[in-house]
Amino acid sequence: MDEYFLPKLLERFVAFLNDQGKSKFTVVAYKKDIEQFIGFLAGREKTDIRDVRKDDIEGFIQNLIEKKYTKKSASRKLNSIRTFFRFLKHEDIITANPAFDISHPKYTQTPPRILTKMEYRALRDVAKEDKRTYALVETLLQTGIKIGEIAALERSDIKEDNLHIRKYGKNVERDVPLNNAARLSLEEYMKECGENANSAHVFITRTGNPLLIRNIRQIIDRCFSEVGIENATVNDLRNTFIAHQLRNGATLEYISNIVGHRRISSTERFLNLVKQEAERKEKLGEL
Repeated sequence: MDEYFLPKLLERFVAFLNDQGKSKFTVVAYKKDIEQFIGFLAGREKTDIRDVRKDDIEGFIQNLIEKKYTKKSASRKLNSIRTFFRFLKHEDIITANPAFDISHPKYTQTPPRILTKMEYRALRDVAKEDKRTYALVETLLQTGIKIGEIAALERSDIKEDNLHIRKYGKNVERDVPLNNAARLSLEEYMKECGENANSAHVFITRTGNPLLIRNIRQIIDRCFSEVGIENATVNDLRNTFIAHQLRNGATLEYISNIVGHRRISSTERFLNLVKQEAERKEKLGEL
């Protein structure tokens, strides 16, 4: 029956997430995770939600790990599946959640990657070859905002001394201080856009369409590659901002509010790294 057909239930789940005001990035992430799970179930000839059992979900998670997905990624997909089944139970489509007591794959959380002074100076230097790239790098490095936040940034969000970050999904609405370096890079870039900037978005493609998250990631990754920075991601610019602010005496509460951490323990992780770095330099006699 259609009401128990997995692809149809996914459509209802996506509609529910949209009605709840979830960000488009969150909705896409859930949708992709559940589509992948449904594909796995199809391989077991299961398309009816009533046929799905706990061992199917455990088999899916194990299959991900065998395919070299990280345990962290597999754990996130399990969270998506749990949310999907909670929705189905709430809608009285199923009577029990088969994902309820499945254990998450255990993984060790790696410490945040913080760029060295030499690395972020090299990154800036190569980014200066293009005004849009430089504005992206400088804004991310000087404000600590997320890649999704910079992609959603609109011209009206740029104030004289701060950026207004809009609320979407779990992101916290807030104003982030904007220093001279970031503001000037944005002004130079938007001046170059000139009359071609028909979009309200700050960062746009050459044809005037909003720059997507994947586009931004490709631009920054290309810069990393050009200067030989290895094992780094766009989010490491945010990590570097947080560590730099803590080194300069900013309080945990202040940084937590600026970067939109929902829990101060997320910021405390960086404080421990900064302390370890200071202790190491003291032992080495560095100035």
